[in-house]
Amino acid sequence: MTFAFLSISFVRFLRNDFGYGENYVKQEKITRFIRTEDADRKWYLVDAKDLVLGRMATEVARIIRGKNKVIYTPNMDTGDFVVVINADKVRLTGKRETLKTYIRHSGYPGGQKITTFKEMMKKKPEFVIQTAVKGMLPKNRLGRKLIKKLKVYTGEDHPHKAQKPETLILTEK
Repeated sequence: MTFAFLSISFVRFLRNDFGYGENYVKQEKITRFIRTEDADRKWYLVDAKDLVLGRMATEVARIIRGKNKVIYTPNMDTGDFVVVINADKVRLTGKRETLKTYIRHSGYPGGQKITTFKEMMKKKPEFVIQTAVKGMLPKNRLGRKLIKKLKVYTGEDHPHKAQKPETLILTEK
């Protein structure tokens, strides 16, 4: 017996026993694309107090991208808005607080500026979370549109109470 004979006999077995006759048409999977206007937008509130920066940023990036939804489409904006409070109380693990640096350049010769994580947390703690999340989003015009859905604030107060954000509890793993 050859393999071809087995497969032909198996097909005949399926047709006879399970009602797959000659007119049986296999249904193809259909990818449904959703318009950006049809995506249901929610607002989430994340308290960054005592959370590890990278672990929090991955969850926030997933929500902004819309990967937590069934209607996720890679080339569309189907995500939700995220408000992060207590940005000044986020933490890093290990020696990263002293080793992590942020580099920028003025464009002139010798214009490279290096800032450590501790210095950045004193000056602009919002920037730390924004750059962490921005690095996890696509590097194209969709990513530039998605990063505008992230709102980061230093203290407990935020101006988005009218949107009634749903509190999102992120736990350490």
